[in-house]
Amino acid sequence: MPAMRPPKSKDERRYRRHLRVRKKVSGTTERPRLVIRRSLKHIYAQLVDDTANRTLMTVSSQDIEGKKTEKSAEVGKRIAARAKEVGIARVVFDRAGYRYHGRVKALADGAREGGLEF
Repeated sequence: MPAMRPPKSKDERRYRRHLRVRKKVSGTTERPRLVIRRSLKHIYAQLVDDTANRTLMTVSSQDIEGKKTEKSAEVGKRIAARAKEVGIARVVFDRAGYRYHGRVKALADGAREGGLEF
């Protein structure tokens, strides 16, 4: 593997953090990985089975009204409800290199309220 140069932008630093986390975190069929993705306006959550290389379900905040943190909490509750329907109770949380506060924390708390266990 070639030597990597030091990261320059904020996005590059986040991506490098994400790669470090992904070395250790992996989702299985029994315990899928809950991945988040933030944009400036919306937040997305996916349940991923890394052993089968497939996305089990996805939820976004595009059809939810309110402030961004409120949207994030609702996305967490919705993904938890959909996971419960299919029989998934435990997940591995992958914050994708984002700091655990604000919208990321709200999504995680919403998923816990919905019944998911991290």
